[in-house]
Amino acid sequence: MFQLSNSPVDRTLLSLMACVFAVFLVTGAALPALPLHIHGNLGFSTFTVGLVSGAQFAAALLCRLWSGTISDRRGPKSAVVTGVALAALAGLLYLASTKGTGDRMVSITILLAARVLLGGAESFVMIGAQSWCLSLTSPGNVGKTIARIGTAMFVALALGAPLGSFLYASLGFASIGWATLVGAMATWLLVAFIPSPRPVPQTRKATNQVLKAVWIPGLAMAFSSLGYGIMTAFAVLLFQQQGWQPAWLSFTAFAVALMVARVFFGPLPDRLGGARTAMIFVAIHSAGLALIWLSPNAWLAFVGSAMAGFGYALVYPGLGMEAVARAPAEARGLAMGVYTAFIDLALGLFAPLLGLLANVVGLEQIFLITALLALCAVPIAAWLISHPAGRSRQTSHCAAVGNNH
Repeated sequence: MFQLSNSPVDRTLLSLMACVFAVFLVTGAALPALPLHIHGNLGFSTFTVGLVSGAQFAAALLCRLWSGTISDRRGPKSAVVTGVALAALAGLLYLASTKGTGDRMVSITILLAARVLLGGAESFVMIGAQSWCLSLTSPGNVGKTIARIGTAMFVALALGAPLGSFLYASLGFASIGWATLVGAMATWLLVAFIPSPRPVPQTRKATNQVLKAVWIPGLAMAFSSLGYGIMTAFAVLLFQQQGWQPAWLSFTAFAVALMVARVFFGPLPDRLGGARTAMIFVAIHSAGLALIWLSPNAWLAFVGSAMAGFGYALVYPGLGMEAVARAPAEARGLAMGVYTAFIDLALGLFAPLLGLLANVVGLEQIFLITALLALCAVPIAAWLISHPAGRSRQTSHCAAVGNNH
């Protein structure tokens, strides 16, 4: 389980977790509201729902390398503050989109722009916070540190789903815009007065090494992340279509189970190995998605959602360990940026395509397709086990982390 003391380092880690929590709380609030707003109020198809959801991931993809480079060269605080500013602008555009509901094309265009900004905001905040935490953590706790930041994100998403459902039902979509704007302002207060660690000089050679070293664990993460994308974009619509209420509980069950797995099993990648842990949990994740496809009733579908979240919990930190171990120590931010970019690439491409496919074969079928695609990560993780990161690179990484700590 996670244990934090009252030391300055742990207080900084707690502040960064709170920062990530605040940003993703407002992101989670939009998850149940956005599909209903686009499909119900504006009258667009599931393809458009997937397109708007995918726009956020595509924007995050474009910002990953940028945010990682800024974090390494200017310090992680610069990346976090940039992300907070983008989130505030996204909130303002959410509000602006509600003023154009008389013309649904104007509304959806503004909404797309807001999602693009929010995708960039998530990228800068997440990469900056992860780089900041990795610069403070001890060598044997890399996986646990990555899991801590991820847990803050998914706790926020889990709480954001019922919050967003309540706000949308009570006050309409404009309330999501206000929540996003206020949340961004609160996030700035969390980091404004914390000193940033000094950036580490980065060479062009290090950048090339990152791109070469991270693509294999990144590819495995791309396949296994499709389930997360489907849960965020289409779970509420499927559960509402099937009459499984409350529909927002689909993603909340996913996020709560993920949180439980990370709280109780967070140290597992550091003990068992990142790739080996990822293999086990990908299988659980895929089984959960398949169970949603098979479910004849609500309770079994909610169990499938929880299984999918529990399984997804340690895939990201497990494969993230592999990415960091293979990258130069002075380019941790860029390494996490490139690694996470594979998630955005997969979701940015496949969310609209799966939405288009759902119009043909039905929403429930794409959960089976995604479950099968997720299993493609298993042989890649097996390859990582048989080809461990070089000892010298691991040693240099640990030494650099220890010196920063």
